[in-house]
Amino acid sequence: MIDGDHIAKAAVRDAGGAFEVFEVVAPAAPMAPPHVSPWSGVLFLLEGRITALVDGTPYDVEPGGLVVVPAGTPATFGVVGASARLLAITSGDGAGRFFADFAASVPLDRPVEESMAAILSVTGRHGVALAGA
Repeated sequence: MIDGDHIAKAAVRDAGGAFEVFEVVAPAAPMAPPHVSPWSGVLFLLEGRITALVDGTPYDVEPGGLVVVPAGTPATFGVVGASARLLAITSGDGAGRFFADFAASVPLDRPVEESMAAILSVTGRHGVALAGA
């Protein structure tokens, strides 16, 4: 992913619903464009610092802090400092398929601008949209 490596840790599905847990290891880099996904998410910061942008509101997050991103809400985050490590917990079971498709389809060794066609193709397949696009 543009904003860091997403490592699947758990996927749970039962009669009450489903959720997925990912460890995200994120380097310092320009903030990815805000995007809207069909799943809700919670980011729990383990190490480092991030600035999360949720529906246009910035949140400075330190270890032990969390940010809730409701489904359908424009959001992104950027690392403050050298790197950050966080847990991302998402509702449903679609985020893992999206992350895997993104990793397989979008070359990470090229600038985002050169990969935009591939990014838009993957986001379109999974109901994710760049905010304002």
